[in-house]
Order: sequence, then structure tokens, then C-alpha cells
Amino acid sequence: MDALDTPGEILRWHIDAGVDECIGESPVNRYLTDAPKTIPATLSNIVAPPEPQKASAAATPQRIEVMAQPEVVQQACDLAQAAKTVEELRAALDAFTGCALKATATNTVFADGNPKAPVMLIGEAPGADEDRQGLPFVGASGQLLDRMLASIGLSRAENAYITNVVFWRPPGNRNPTTGEIAACLPFVERHIEIVDPQVLILLGGSSAKTILARSEGITRLRGKWFEYESAGLSRPVPTRALFHPAYLLRTPGHKRLAWRDLLEISDVINKKP
Repeated sequence: MDALDTPGEILRWHIDAGVDECIGESPVNRYLTDAPKTIPATLSNIVAPPEPQKASAAATPQRIEVMAQPEVVQQACDLAQAAKTVEELRAALDAFTGCALKATATNTVFADGNPKAPVMLIGEAPGADEDRQGLPFVGASGQLLDRMLASIGLSRAENAYITNVVFWRPPGNRNPTTGEIAACLPFVERHIEIVDPQVLILLGGSSAKTILARSEGITRLRGKWFEYESAGLSRPVPTRALFHPAYLLRTPGHKRLAWRDLLEISDVINKKP
């Protein structure tokens, strides 16, 4: 393997190798004799995740490993549950003050597409292009997503509706923390209940693990059907996890797997045996 000369090359190598999570807010030099031997204070409130089971929306998001402040989660739950329409949910999100990402973002990235569509897609977090325009998936990965949807007869204008697990861009396009996801999750769960889709598509590992309440990575979650259940839904929603379009741009060899997933989603949408 060629030498990795720059931090960017090293980071790209880790991403291509599948490293998509970190532990702790800051690095620890384990070679120092006085390196801490205990869990960092920032992670002291980690709790054991629940046993894998059907995805089920609870009154509060207990499936996030590192919880946001209880009052923040309660505020999010109260605002989200009071909303009866997509417009009311957007207004509730505008009134929400519990996520620090809102202060650093240019725009709230709420959703795009037809809220009455049979297919709802949930991504991870907005990037720079999305933050500027206030719409999800408008950059290069969004263009690929549009082509993927078009290949099975879907479009934002008619029969697809797109949102994210987090509504504001994390600085530097870093991954959102579990606390930030926990603060946004009540709005996401209520969003699903209001739209009441026929099929739910989760784009990327963060989205899939959050909504499905699973610990596996995207390579193990894709290719399978799950059922998303919530008290506000009249029936379970067939749910499928897909590789994130940004990942497919970096790893085009996996597009064949994504195409296989899309065909199976198309069969369910069209109620083929």
C-alpha cells in the first residue's frame, strides 16, 4: 500500500475501510504513562443498548446510547406530539431550541418532495449544499439519489418524500453526536407518523441504526426488510436500509447491491408477488 502523506488521505483510507464511528469527543494518547484509565466524562452517561427487536417509537427516545439532557428530549417530545400536520411539525421544529447545531447552521433542512407520497426516505444529516439551500440531498449525492429513484419510477415531485435524522448541518460535516440525534429524534418519529408512508427507506448507517434501533452497520442491515412500528401508525411500515448515495459515489462497486435493493423496493411498492 502506498504511503499516506496527508491527513486527508489517512481519513479517506479509514472511511473506505468502513470506519464510521468514533469513541469520545477527543483523542487520547495511550502511550503516555498518565493516560486516563477510565471512561471519559463525556461518555459517563452511556447505557447498555436494548436487545435488537422490532423498531418501535416510544414516548421518549430510549434507544439512543448517549442521551441528550432530559429537559431537551422532553421539550422535543412535547412540541413534536402536538403537531398534527407537516406544516405544524415544521413550525414546532422552528420553535425548538434544544439542539446546538441550530445556532451554527445557515438553514433548517426539514424535507423535500411530496408529503403525501407512498415512499419516505430518511438520510443522516445535511451537508454544505443542503445547508445553503435548506433542502435535503441537493449536492452530488442528491443527484445520484434522484437517478436511483427515477430508475424505479420515483421522484420528489410526485411520489417520494425526503428528510434526515438531523435537521441542521454539523460543523465541518462531522457525524452528528448521539445527543444531537436524540434531540431531533422525536420530530423524526412524529414526521413518519404524519406522513404515514407505504414504504420507509433509510439512507446510510446512522439513519438505519437510529430508526431501526439496531447496532449493526449498514452492510449487515441492507438487503433485509424490517417493520417500523409506532403508536401513531395504524400498521407497521415495511422498511429497507440502503447504502448512502455519498458512499456509493466513493465505492461504485456497491451500486449493484443498491440496484438489487431498489428492485425489491419497487416490487413492494407495486405489490408484486
